Amino acid sequence: MRDENRCPVCRGPVRPSLRGRRPIYCSRACQARAYRSRKNPPVPEATAPELAGRRRQIVEAVWRIAAERGLQMATIREIAAEADVTPRVVQYHFTDKHQLLVTALQTLHRDNEHRSRQRIAALRDASDPRVLLRATLEELLPLDEQRRTSLRVMTTYYAWSLTDPKLAAVFLAPEHPLEDLVTALITAAGARPSIDAAQEANLLVGGISGLGLDLLHRRRSGANVRRTLDYHLNRILAEHTPRAREERQQNP
Repeated sequence: MRDENRCPVCRGPVRPSLRGRRPIYCSRACQARAYRSRKNPPVPEATAPELAGRRRQIVEAVWRIAAERGLQMATIREIAAEADVTPRVVQYHFTDKHQLLVTALQTLHRDNEHRSRQRIAALRDASDPRVLLRATLEELLPLDEQRRTSLRVMTTYYAWSLTDPKLAAVFLAPEHPLEDLVTALITAAGARPSIDAAQEANLLVGGISGLGLDLLHRRRSGANVRRTLDYHLNRILAEHTPRAREERQQNP
């Protein structure tokens, strides 16, 4: 049963009216938010459409602020200024700042996955599991401006998520699709007999993520990181020779 003394939107106190009907909402802003919620019910995240127009414009403003100044500077006023809109426009398109930040992170994840798939699909030897394995891991490295910016945004989000359960939920999904993919590629590429593909996948993904931060800080060079990656792939994978391929086909 609804508490008539509390706003159903923000749960704040509702001031009694001196005349007329008792108000339902504590403010016009909450009334407008409730109206928008009824008119445009939230879409489940799994089927949420790609962001476009003003919503996309605002989300990209969050990324720029996070990459250049840190997520703590992403106030509604700063986001609106960066997106070249008014704060009222930001509040119209997003329920609150927290929903905007979560949406921006989810959109960045989706964009990164889409770009990664495109780059990997364009490889000349995309059917070779070894080529796919190396390319998949290299996608975690900030090797161009887009990936450098993305990693900066992800890093500031990750730090914030340590004290924010809703942001943490975006990072801490129960599934591990990247590790599962790397495990499958290690197996398909021909791991040495003593190798546990799943354990090596965990180490590779975590290690490359750390090396990516070193690359972002310029503590290491791209050539140095690639040599480290190749060292571990050579350690994990059997010799890539016609005889080795024939033996793997005979003993899958």
